[in-house]
Amino acid sequence: MLRLKASHVMAIKSLFHLLALLPIGYLVWTVLAGRAGGDPVQYIIHFTGMGALNALVAVLLVSPVAKRFKLGVLIQTRRLLGLYVFAYATLHICAFISLDLLFEWSLLASEVVKRPYILVGASGYVLLLLLAITSVNRVKRKMGRRWQTLHNGVYLIAILAPIHFYWSVKSEVIEPSIYLILFGALLFVRLNWRQLKKRFQVRAS
Repeated sequence: MLRLKASHVMAIKSLFHLLALLPIGYLVWTVLAGRAGGDPVQYIIHFTGMGALNALVAVLLVSPVAKRFKLGVLIQTRRLLGLYVFAYATLHICAFISLDLLFEWSLLASEVVKRPYILVGASGYVLLLLLAITSVNRVKRKMGRRWQTLHNGVYLIAILAPIHFYWSVKSEVIEPSIYLILFGALLFVRLNWRQLKKRFQVRAS
């Protein structure tokens, strides 16, 4: 794989920071300018949710793209992208609880019962929270092999997230259907690549 200098790695990470933060700036400008449509609250909730989904797509794309084009530097951006998935998902949940439910925790409980997609989304977020907490290098070293087992949970998140999106819509299912197909394809590519890698390792040994 192509190896780049530390300055090049920093430049790529800076670019990813910019690409991840620009949508937040756009969201703030859109809301303040009164261009968030007739229901700004739902616009914010949807926008941040889509941000989390798109960042998760980027995370799942890193390894296949790095292997295909021999860009080992991209592997070093996975944690950065993963933390942006967590950041957007946190904004998504905070917007829902604060702007939609107005911190009515009893209402939240009833909403979970009435709308299973909230439970699916919350389950994915709890797992995402665990991945974010254990992304620190010191924690990674202490966990050893258990770290990789836990972080394979990204595949479960990649299943829960598009299902949460699909179930949350009331009529327009084209966009969530596209994400279901996209995540299905990404999981197929990632899991097949892992199986091939294990086979080669067994043969080599």
